[in-house]
Amino acid sequence: MGGETYTRLAASSSYPKLSSGPVGQQIHNIYKERLGQFTSRGQYEGQNLMGRLYEGRATGAENVELSVYSVPDLARPTFKEATSNEFKPTKVGEVFGPSWSTHWFRIQLKVPGNLQDKEHLEFHWDANNEGLVWSEDGEPLQGLTGGGERVEWILPEVFRDGKEHTIYIEMACNSMFGNPTGGDIIQPPDPNKYFQLNTADIVAVNLEARALFTDFWIIGDAAREFPGDSWQSHEALQIGNAIMDTFIAGQGSQKSILEGREIARKYIGDHVDSSKVYETDEESTVFAVGNCHIDTCWLWPFAETKRKVARSWSNQCNLLDRYPEHRFACSQAQQFKWLEQLYPTLYDRVKTKVKQGTFQPIGGSWVEHDTNLPSGESLVRQFLYGQRFFESHFGERCQTFWLPDTFGYSSQLPQLSRLAGMSRFFTQKLSWNNINSFPHTTFNWVSLDGSQVLCHMAPAETYTAEAHFGDVKRSVTQHKSMDQDNTSLLLFGKGDGGGGPTFQHLEKLRRCRGMSDKVGLLPRVKMGDSVEDFFDRLQQKAADGTKYVTWYGELYLELHRGTYTTQANNKWNNRKSEIMMHDIEYLATLATIKDSSYKYPKKEIDDMWEPILLCQFHDCLPGSAIEMAYDESDKMYAEVFSTGHKVLKNALSVLGFSRYEAGKDKPVALNTLPWHRAEIMQLPRSRKAADPEYVLVQGNQGTADVEVLSNSTNSGASVKEVKTGVFQLSNEHYQFKVENGTITSLIDRKADREIIAKGEKANQLVVFDDKPLYWQAWDVEVFHLESREVLSSGKTSIVENSPHRVSVITETKVSEESWVKTTISLAASIDGQPSFIEMESEVEWRETMKFLKVEFPVDVYNTEASYETQYGIIRRPTHYNTSWDMAKFEVCCHKWADLSENGYGVSILNDSKYGFATCGHMMRLSLLRSPKAPDAHADMGRHHIRYAILPHAGPLDSRTVRTAYNFNHPMKIYSSSLSSLSTSSLLSAVSLQGNPSLVLDCIKRGEDDEDVSRGELPKRKGRSIIVRIYDSLGGTSRGSIKVSDMLNVKKAWKTNLLEDDETPLSVKDGGIEIELRPFEVATYRLQL
Repeated sequence: MGGETYTRLAASSSYPKLSSGPVGQQIHNIYKERLGQFTSRGQYEGQNLMGRLYEGRATGAENVELSVYSVPDLARPTFKEATSNEFKPTKVGEVFGPSWSTHWFRIQLKVPGNLQDKEHLEFHWDANNEGLVWSEDGEPLQGLTGGGERVEWILPEVFRDGKEHTIYIEMACNSMFGNPTGGDIIQPPDPNKYFQLNTADIVAVNLEARALFTDFWIIGDAAREFPGDSWQSHEALQIGNAIMDTFIAGQGSQKSILEGREIARKYIGDHVDSSKVYETDEESTVFAVGNCHIDTCWLWPFAETKRKVARSWSNQCNLLDRYPEHRFACSQAQQFKWLEQLYPTLYDRVKTKVKQGTFQPIGGSWVEHDTNLPSGESLVRQFLYGQRFFESHFGERCQTFWLPDTFGYSSQLPQLSRLAGMSRFFTQKLSWNNINSFPHTTFNWVSLDGSQVLCHMAPAETYTAEAHFGDVKRSVTQHKSMDQDNTSLLLFGKGDGGGGPTFQHLEKLRRCRGMSDKVGLLPRVKMGDSVEDFFDRLQQKAADGTKYVTWYGELYLELHRGTYTTQANNKWNNRKSEIMMHDIEYLATLATIKDSSYKYPKKEIDDMWEPILLCQFHDCLPGSAIEMAYDESDKMYAEVFSTGHKVLKNALSVLGFSRYEAGKDKPVALNTLPWHRAEIMQLPRSRKAADPEYVLVQGNQGTADVEVLSNSTNSGASVKEVKTGVFQLSNEHYQFKVENGTITSLIDRKADREIIAKGEKANQLVVFDDKPLYWQAWDVEVFHLESREVLSSGKTSIVENSPHRVSVITETKVSEESWVKTTISLAASIDGQPSFIEMESEVEWRETMKFLKVEFPVDVYNTEASYETQYGIIRRPTHYNTSWDMAKFEVCCHKWADLSENGYGVSILNDSKYGFATCGHMMRLSLLRSPKAPDAHADMGRHHIRYAILPHAGPLDSRTVRTAYNFNHPMKIYSSSLSSLSTSSLLSAVSLQGNPSLVLDCIKRGEDDEDVSRGELPKRKGRSIIVRIYDSLGGTSRGSIKVSDMLNVKKAWKTNLLEDDETPLSVKDGGIEIELRPFEVATYRLQL
């Protein structure tokens, strides 16, 4: 006990006892920077992975024989037309142009023996411009981008036989973003750009080296972008450096490349070379969908877009064949129609992919249109024409409204979208706000009437993601609605100029998914689902109890406010064409009732609506495209007006109207609006007439009586010079003074009230310096308000002095080259009718980066002003309390804006303007801008502008709404061969009675009536009339649709915008009782 001894064994260890030498801690920033050496161009290119991407190359006439046909006059011929011409020999190094020209290349390829057995052969073509590969027999095969992007076309296996094979390439002398001058893409196109053919080679690609390039790219991103304190960041750095060390040790051999890929798999998993990478059970939060946002015009003309569609969509068909997980979402029915018309075989290929569920039509609209400027009926037609196209061509309507790039979103879009069968909405444009950050990602967007759509805004804040590691990461880190749902859409693919996803995008996403499953931390991305699948899950969560946050009213973009004004002529054409279509459909509908042999001009109506809708594309109507696009839109509008005038003439002839000839015929007026009107007008003058002849026109919907007014009649309008240079104009309603073109006093005689703020002047022309931070045609910045310059006018003189109407004219000099001649007019008062002060300006505009506006400082105060929007009113602040308030320093309105206080208000009417601002008591209508990019001549030249001041006692009400309609729909004088009674009863065969807030905005024939249908969808037996009515003031409104016995209305339904019968209605005593929610848009179908 206690005395024994035993042997103690020493612990053994394999760990070296002696240090082999010093080992330092890795300097992370240096080793991270080192990663760039492996895949960079430049001094190490011959020693790094870039030098191993290709195993062989064949060039020169022996393998690639080139000949060219250069198309004259900037024409864009078809394949058959082009290839029937003589081709001349050419070679790499030759230069082709000028800008916008087309050159067709015949390329005869012969794969040399040393490349025939290589694993993967491509033909590489790069002239730094766009192109389209065609087969020898005229099949469009694939688009080319140029400048190092999408320059490869995979050679078919049959080309390996050593024989000569022919393809064609159609070269377009423009880059993806047109032909901008210098390096700034928004600068006006350089008309004399030339492009050198740099590459025309047969290339053997080392696919393992290409795959390692992508492996390394994503692992390098992980090293750089994962948090520095995460083990995933450290591990990615070690993996990346290990790949480089292995490559160096193997001297860049194929073996070292394969070993590098094995090392990469430790971090990104084993399945990144196939779609199997997505076949794991782990839950995903990011859902990636390819898309190809092709601006229907922008920095290129419409004509080039047609080719961009073929280039882009052929690419996607190829990728859908190669990548089973790929899904491609594609909007804009117009582009599908172009493809069908111009590239029928490619369209058939697309249609096959649609049936397979991989090429996915989306959006439900004719184009990705602007939503601020088109009328309500235009928005309806965007959906009607879009959804009917998708249904008739692909068998389904779209469920998701898709506008990723439009410049703000009107407050009635949720209602119209729901009425068009779409309960979901996708965008991301509000991420461009330059003042406030929009607070939501996934939310319910609520319309003026209470209708809602489920909205998602991609948290990656782009629709053209490059499918980078960072795009996937930001899809979660920038998600603002995590409390309700943590999933997001990632929209990837080359966009704006087209192109869509590339194979590199798809390969990167596979690796991102593999990395998420292998090491975690990166949000898990999934492919193979559609946009509809994504929204289905969101809607299911709502059904299960999730309450998404709400946003009421417009989605105002705090940017691109100048687009309410730029390209004034284009906006004028839009407004006038919308008004013309209203009249055409109304009159043609009634002509079919009067004369069964008259055929409703559906083809002509379609042929007019489609270009009108096309020109509402979000870079055309807003004014942000190049000059060539407006040359095209001017031609389209000219054709629309030409066709419209013919169609109107035919319908009017059937209805008994003909051209009025002064001195020969008894005049009759035509009122196409749904309420009583009474106005003083001038008759068209005969050649002999020296003085204007005035008439009082009054009547309900249909024909209106014309009473010739004698000049001896004292109707109550007067003008006199009360002192030198000061003129007083008056009628029973108003008395106002004009001095040097401005209104210094405006008294409402009935209300005994001065309307102009004390010491200030209305109709004051002002000009602002207009140099936004970057986007010239798009933006006006808040700081422009600090450069206000009051324009001094010349003397005023009387130009019209009759008892029925008086006018004074003033010329204002803006600069040496620009002037404004403004005529201020006042018509005699008419009992029971609002009276207004009208301004008509002729403008010669030759300015540079200036903004012309007209001001109305009124003696009315409210913290909110009201603005007409489509089918309703939106109220916006007149103060700058918060940054959200101040951001709305320039806003959009339609036919009127109003500032009212309790008991009184003032409305400003216009006939083609959309930009407005109300700051305090100052109302300001935007007239003209003069940006120099991307159109160097935007708005230059002559303009005619009409606007008016409409004071009103009492609140904003139907007087403003109706007067603004009247102001935009002037009655026209005709001769009529029928009795006024029979014509009037026919023209009022469908009318509206009830609450004055109700507006009957559209009367047309049913799209699928058997005597109207063009056969695109099943015909509906019999004839029907479509009536669209809305509440204009925001209150529950009741009324009755009155139908004449001559119509013999058998049944009636309330329908959606697509004219699907929904709710049956009873027809009693020649009327259909209706009730509308505040700001509701309601469509009715009357079966005859």
